Amino acid sequence: MFSGKIEDYILFEDKEIIVCRKPAGIAVQNARIGAMDLESSLKNYLAMQDGGGRRIPYLAVIHRLDQPVEGILVFGKTPEAAKSLSAQITAGKMEKIYLAVTYGKQAEAGKKEKVLEDYLKKDGKSNTSSVVNAHTPGAKKARLSYEVLGEAVDAISGKKKWLLRIHLDTGRHHQIRVQMAHAGMPLAGDRKYGAGTNVTIGAGSLALCAASLTFFHPVTGKVMKFVTKPEGTEFKGISIPQM
Repeated sequence: MFSGKIEDYILFEDKEIIVCRKPAGIAVQNARIGAMDLESSLKNYLAMQDGGGRRIPYLAVIHRLDQPVEGILVFGKTPEAAKSLSAQITAGKMEKIYLAVTYGKQAEAGKKEKVLEDYLKKDGKSNTSSVVNAHTPGAKKARLSYEVLGEAVDAISGKKKWLLRIHLDTGRHHQIRVQMAHAGMPLAGDRKYGAGTNVTIGAGSLALCAASLTFFHPVTGKVMKFVTKPEGTEFKGISIPQM
């Protein structure tokens, strides 16, 4: 839950970039009228740092997380920094690692890294994506790898649940949620793509966290790595390893 004090979520800041932890439930940008989003909160913070909001500060959204997803994001504070960070995403040089929880039975089989490759198509009207044939107009290739890190028994239901480490190779709309559900492992609490036990067990919050983000500093070139532990209720009871 967002406390409203953005300083509590800033992990790093200098003249070129700002890295923060987005709590679940707040939109990155374009929130509904009257609701604060992360971009607006950061701009207000930067404006106050620059003399009380006499001008609108520059802040570039480099990548996004779905509103129910928690985790780490980097923003550009200059056009040059934003260009460099965006280029790193395009070139596959920005590494994003997620942690997720599922009650899917297929997660039980083996702990070696596995790869999912699908073609996804977004439906703008319903704000959903689905797995389609590669030759479907508008289809985009989506690739991720995952491994099972641990397991636990849910305190409320007594059902076994699994902790997954997911590495994104592409960045498609709702990619992790769609691909994992299609593979028979919908994420816990995912009301849009999940079904049955995965939605009804526990508190029902989406069990997905952008737990690690690694990139090159746009000016110094230094490797920057940030990690966070998930706070969602579905992660409780599972040992979270060092990222």
